[in-house]
Amino acid sequence: MSLQPIEELPPKLQEIVKLFQSVQEPKAKYEQLLFYGKNLKPLDSEFKTRENKVEGCVSQVWVRAYLDLEKNVVFEADSDSVLTKGLAALLVQGLSGRPVEEVLRVSPDFAVLLGLQQSLTPSRNNGFLNMLKLMQKKALELYMEAEKGSGIVGSSKLGGGNGEVEGKIESLGSNGDVGVESSGDNSVKGLSFDAKIDGGEGLGLEGSEKGSSLEGLGSRGKRIREKLERELSPIELAVEDISYQHAGHGGVRGSDGETHFNVKLVSKEFEGKSLVKRHRLIYNLLQDELQSGLHALSIVAKTPDEVDGS
Repeated sequence: MSLQPIEELPPKLQEIVKLFQSVQEPKAKYEQLLFYGKNLKPLDSEFKTRENKVEGCVSQVWVRAYLDLEKNVVFEADSDSVLTKGLAALLVQGLSGRPVEEVLRVSPDFAVLLGLQQSLTPSRNNGFLNMLKLMQKKALELYMEAEKGSGIVGSSKLGGGNGEVEGKIESLGSNGDVGVESSGDNSVKGLSFDAKIDGGEGLGLEGSEKGSSLEGLGSRGKRIREKLERELSPIELAVEDISYQHAGHGGVRGSDGETHFNVKLVSKEFEGKSLVKRHRLIYNLLQDELQSGLHALSIVAKTPDEVDGS
């Protein structure tokens, strides 16, 4: 599957990608990252919390998000490493001041467009993508907060609420384990990506058949698949338990520790719904699981027309 076109990225992120593409030498790209890092505004210590910390990074890095008066997302970040600060600065500058929907549509493969593979270790590449995942998660939380009419403009951590999943999204891995993806074209080519949602190939036909087998799924995975089949009548559905990749969180494949899942589905129920509303629909359907130990859910949700046109 081809990479996300540069033209689909937020304007400032387009400029950053073009800048790095104009720099040919890996060393020069590395120096450019250091420059970004040295110029990133420090994050106040009060925001260096567990909820804002990005997991899976070589260095410590924190990300904060809030909405401005026009309901656009503004990001702030910091790290104890200048290089990691540079990576964070790319995302802060490229994504800040844009609508939530636009932030969510950024595919992780834009990192490939930057051409940083030779300048960064695989672990730093993973950390960079984890930063993006956490930023997108926080943007989605803020959207849900605003939609609830709470009047809260600030911290991305949700409080209690009316009992719906919007008020429980904090259980979805505040450490950044949630993958908030675009309409499904989020394969990352050329990068090692921890907990990729697409298995590297997007929502194609491979491994995602209608009525996919329950083999390999524990009790939670079976409940998730059965609920989605019953409520969304998907044309294609794949539920993958990746808890074993997160053993530090207690998740073990096929056990009561089922905590992390990839969900990929194609359904007519998504027609006419924005990306955010598709995710919200799935979260609502899986509310019981989110409240009883499901920590992270990575979603690819497409309409049949979007699959046919890809």
